[in-house]
Amino acid sequence: MPPRIPGPQGLMSMTSTLTQKEKEKVRRAKQDPYRWQQAQQRRNRNLERQQVLQVDRDAAYGDPVFGHITPFVESFDSGGQSSLSEVRRDDDGNPLEEPHPLPTSENILNYQLTKEELDAAIAESYKLTKPLPSRASVLQDKGLEEIELKEHEERHKRAVEALNRITTLENASNKDKRHANIRRIIETFGRHETDTQLRQKPLAEGQTERIEKIRGGPDTGSSEVQIAILTAKIRVLAKMLGGRKGNKDKHNKKNLRLLLHRRQKLLKYMERRERGSGRWSHMIETLGLSPATWKKQIEVR
Repeated sequence: MPPRIPGPQGLMSMTSTLTQKEKEKVRRAKQDPYRWQQAQQRRNRNLERQQVLQVDRDAAYGDPVFGHITPFVESFDSGGQSSLSEVRRDDDGNPLEEPHPLPTSENILNYQLTKEELDAAIAESYKLTKPLPSRASVLQDKGLEEIELKEHEERHKRAVEALNRITTLENASNKDKRHANIRRIIETFGRHETDTQLRQKPLAEGQTERIEKIRGGPDTGSSEVQIAILTAKIRVLAKMLGGRKGNKDKHNKKNLRLLLHRRQKLLKYMERRERGSGRWSHMIETLGLSPATWKKQIEVR
């Protein structure tokens, strides 16, 4: 005789697909509909609040490439020469925002020059090219000397104007602007300047005094200096790839990934060694680096 297989006892057991928790919800809704409606409203408000908080967290987490754009980072585009930011416009040419002020470094010029060096060279050349007065008082012609002085002033004025056009960063190439930005970064983040201005991290356990390093010149190798230089290079490369045909440039996409991962490695090192110190906070606030630039995996598509 074949074994007997127990089957469903009734039609309700075949059609009932609700879990025990769902049955409990239906029972409560039937018992007190007003209380059930209040619970649903609280649940919906909690879900809306969670969505708002998630949007805030995503905004604080930032972009892994640009982070939070600050005025100092925006000034990289002009090499520190423009005092106002570029205004974004729509398709019709209407401005979408008002320009805001940017930090400038007007003393930095092209060809590794400074404003003081150029002014000193111009003053020296004016002194050397100025016509000398005639020593013989008998042969002295005041009218001729005045003409020579006037011509000298005009030639000097044209030469100064030509030098200003040559040395200005407004006419410089991207390579020259990058060199100017590196000089600005060294002045801003170099430890030969910041060690006396920013708060240092506390001494380690058992350490009685801070060891001061002897520097032979401007600091160019500190982690914050290298991170700022990489940020300037990343901004130029990312803006170029964001153009009309940037998605086809696979070679520069690879270069961008290398720069991002190199910066991420340095940021993790800085976070481990200097988190909470003045160097860390100064770098994060000035460059606008968000947690997305050094946490988790960075992808460029």
